[in-house]
Amino acid sequence: MGKITALTRQKRNPDRINVYLDGTFAFGLAAITAVSLRVGQTLTQDQIDRLQGADQEEKAKEVALRFIEYRPRSTTETRQHLLKKDYPEDIVERVIERLTAVELLNDAAFARYWVEQRQTFKPRSQLAIQQELRQKGLDRQTIDAALETVDEQAAAAKAAEAKARRWQDLPQEEFFKKVGGFLQRRGFSYEIVKEVTNSLWEEVNERDEEANNQF
Repeated sequence: MGKITALTRQKRNPDRINVYLDGTFAFGLAAITAVSLRVGQTLTQDQIDRLQGADQEEKAKEVALRFIEYRPRSTTETRQHLLKKDYPEDIVERVIERLTAVELLNDAAFARYWVEQRQTFKPRSQLAIQQELRQKGLDRQTIDAALETVDEQAAAAKAAEAKARRWQDLPQEEFFKKVGGFLQRRGFSYEIVKEVTNSLWEEVNERDEEANNQF
């Protein structure tokens, strides 16, 4: 225990406060944690322990906020990130609860974001996206709800469109092999692969015929 003799802002980080007990530096706290402290106040060891625990929680929260600032994250991703930083499990869980309460962590919203990103920039099959989201720690119900918007055939066509243009001068058999293999690696079923590959081949030939008719 000890009496607070000074409370000063850190020069390098003004959001943190240096706490001096009995004339000696004792520990640092986040400003929000130190807001209730006053010079002359006497702290018991139990109070010191609680303050330092609250500070550690605040540090963990800031780490989590930086992690989810880069892009939306699932609850499991965020929890694993904090645990890898060696924060105690009880502190990690309190941070997760706080971020969830203010909707900064929301697995349903994260799942919708992930599906939209895939559909826009890198279309994949429902099965492939489902596996990705499972790896992110999402439950089946949340995943299924997010995948309701996915049109498998449209996603496959969009995914292979650029490849089809690149391979449009290949013989039909080789075109089918390359486009089909590409779509299978994206997780699309045999039926979808066959239908989309046939459709793309027809489009390629239609464009060639139109180009030839212009001359």
